[in-house]
Amino acid sequence: MTSETPAPALRDLFPETAERHPPVAPLPPGRLVLPEEEDTERPAFWLSDGPAPAGLWAALRAEHGRTGLWPLLLDALDDDDEDYRPWGNGEVLPGDMSDPGAHAPAELLARWWSEHTAPAEDDALPEAERAAVTSPYGRSWPGAAGPRRLVVDPDRTADDLAAHLLAGHPTMRLGLVAADRGADALSTAGWTGPMNHFADTALLSSVLRDWEERYGARVVGVGFDTLVLSVAAPPTTHADALPVAAEHFALCPDNVWQGESPHTLFAYAQRLVGDHSWTFWWD
Repeated sequence: MTSETPAPALRDLFPETAERHPPVAPLPPGRLVLPEEEDTERPAFWLSDGPAPAGLWAALRAEHGRTGLWPLLLDALDDDDEDYRPWGNGEVLPGDMSDPGAHAPAELLARWWSEHTAPAEDDALPEAERAAVTSPYGRSWPGAAGPRRLVVDPDRTADDLAAHLLAGHPTMRLGLVAADRGADALSTAGWTGPMNHFADTALLSSVLRDWEERYGARVVGVGFDTLVLSVAAPPTTHADALPVAAEHFALCPDNVWQGESPHTLFAYAQRLVGDHSWTFWWD
């Protein structure tokens, strides 16, 4: 469900008590999107009618402190999707999301690690092979990786990734979400990409808040069940990358289980070394 939206109507994205200013950067034609399955008059986000103009993501990101609107580059379920799911048809559930601040990211990651490394009842994989997937840790949670020193500007890194994503996939649309930080934009918009693993996207936002601080991460691109982050402080050695890879596995085991072969944490960690963008996919 959608409504035609002149720029001043962006105020409808915020609570009535919020004082925000509209973007200075000119927006392309777009509309406010209401959650399809919720009885509410408050839109979840603003969506451009067509592809995001080059450079606009960075301009809107730079204005975020003044506008309170975090930009997202949004992708659809497939290129021929007339409804541009889940964005165009409002296939989101903001009313189902909790407060990201109510969760402890370290506890979430440890719990998920335990769940993903435990043998399933119908698991035909021998215990030794299952342990090899998460070697050198096996089923033992290594703990969250330590914070890394920023050597590049996180916001500039995010701008560069946005330009790269749009150059490679120019049909991506622009979204605007009323959120204090990029990590919260996903739960505020009601995105349900990780639903097969956890239904409350605020859990993801909680972890992403922590990654913003420790790795200089920023939320840039979002698809039906995919997420792309920019990373200003990636690990620089394989040894440093291993505990980071463990965090990725805890949050999104499909990155390892169904990613590039070989399907091991050890191999996945090597791909994180020096990588300024992290991509996640929940099956």
